[in-house]
This record gives sequence, C-alpha cells and structure tokens, in this order.
Amino acid sequence: MPRLLLRTEDHSRDATGMRYVYPVISRRAGGVSVGINLNPNNACNWRCIYCQVPDLKRGGPPPIDLALLERELNDFLAWAIAGDFMATRVPADVRRLVDVAFSGNGEPTSAPEFADAVALVERVLATHGLAGKLMIRVITNGSLLDRKAVQQGIAGIGRAGGEVWFKVDAGSAAGFARINGTRARPERVARRLVVCAALAPTWVQTCMFRIDGELPAEQDLQAYLALLAPLAPALAGVHLYSLARPSLQKEAPRLGRLDAGWMEGMAERIRQLGLTVRVSP
Repeated sequence: MPRLLLRTEDHSRDATGMRYVYPVISRRAGGVSVGINLNPNNACNWRCIYCQVPDLKRGGPPPIDLALLERELNDFLAWAIAGDFMATRVPADVRRLVDVAFSGNGEPTSAPEFADAVALVERVLATHGLAGKLMIRVITNGSLLDRKAVQQGIAGIGRAGGEVWFKVDAGSAAGFARINGTRARPERVARRLVVCAALAPTWVQTCMFRIDGELPAEQDLQAYLALLAPLAPALAGVHLYSLARPSLQKEAPRLGRLDAGWMEGMAERIRQLGLTVRVSP
C-alpha cells in the first residue's frame, strides 16, 4: 500500500521524506513536477496571503547541502523512471514527469547557492538521459533579479531550454502590499521582468481570488493590465489561476476561489494585450 498518493489539492513537501526534493502534481504543468525546495525552513522574503506554506516566516534559507540535494535528485529520478513511484504514488492520468521546478517553501533565488543548484540539476538530468527532455523551471517572485548571482542562475535555466514563472499578482504598490506583503513597486517589478525575460523565457504567474466575498476591484485589474501592456512583446505569456488549495495564512477565511467564467473573462482582457494566457480556475 503506497504511503501517499499525490493529489493536485495537496502539495505536501514530505511525500518522499527527502529534505530538498519533493514531487507534486502540477495542474499548470500537467503532470508530476519534481520540486526543489531551497527553503526547508519555511522562510520567505514575501508573505503572500494565499500561501499554502505552514508556519511561514520572514527570512532566507539556511545553507544548502548541495551534495545531499544531488543525491536526493538522483535517487528520486531513478525511483520515478525505473522504480515503482509512478505506479504506486501517482494517479494513472498524470503519470508523466514534466519538469524540475525550483519552488518550495520560500523564494528559491534567495539561496546564495541558487546558481550552483541550477547547474547541479542540469548535470543530474544529463546523467539520467533527461537533458532537453525534462524542463527546468523556477517559480519566483522576481524580487532579487537585481543580483548578479540570481541572473547567473536564470541564465543557466535559459541556456538549458527552461523557463521562469514570475509571480505578478497586482499592478500597484498598494496591491503588492495587500496581497504579497511586500513594498514592491510596479516600476521595479516591470524592470525586473524585462531583465528576466532577456535571460530565459518568462511567464507571468498570477493568482486572483475573492477577498471578503468581493471580486477583484476594477481599478486593481486596470493597474495590473497597465503593468503588463508595455512588456507583452518580451513575455512568453501569463499563467492565470485561482485558489486550488486552502491558504495557511491568517487571511485564509477571507479568501475565496473565482469561478471559471470570471477567470476566462479576465484572460480575454489579458489576451487583448497580445499575450498568450493559460487559465487554471
């Protein structure tokens, strides 16, 4: 009997008992995503009100044991490719590896070892004959794109044929403060998006939801569209999604999922900017 059957609604980091490597079913990627958690201490430089990380705290990650990360990734890929992991832990309709994704329990680019970890993943994928077959992704809030070391890691992902999912949940300073708990300003977010898109194919990843039963305000939607409009030619597209799993933050009771019709209407407004949009209501 399998210890845990993976589900879209549960992105538990302890599915394998490993420190850094955790498989999840990604509805946006469309299969089993091999997660790399560089923030095992649940620390992040942002505090998004919809975050599903338990005991989230402000801060950065502890030093990363790259040798352990390499062993875990090697072991998991061997288990997934030649062992019984897919047959015993994964529903039949999603039994495919789709990517290796730096995501985890905080901002992955905050780890000083981020660029080294990207190179490590490239090396391990090559060992298993998966170079160019299994995409490398990083899911990031983009706040540290001004750092040369972060740019180096993103560039490595780009050279490997991977891509970036860059979180943009608002278009105004007030929106970033309310949703992400950060002092980010739209002009800085736009500048970092441009830098990122020049290094690797970059998708904007946007979570929208009800707050206190209310739909997103029109002025907030217009600010979001205004931020994206001049950047559209440089971007790969937008992943637009609502809540699939409950928030574990104090605001959780205030948050609600948006219906598919509203989401598709918003997607069409984004498409009018010339952007490809993938919707996951």
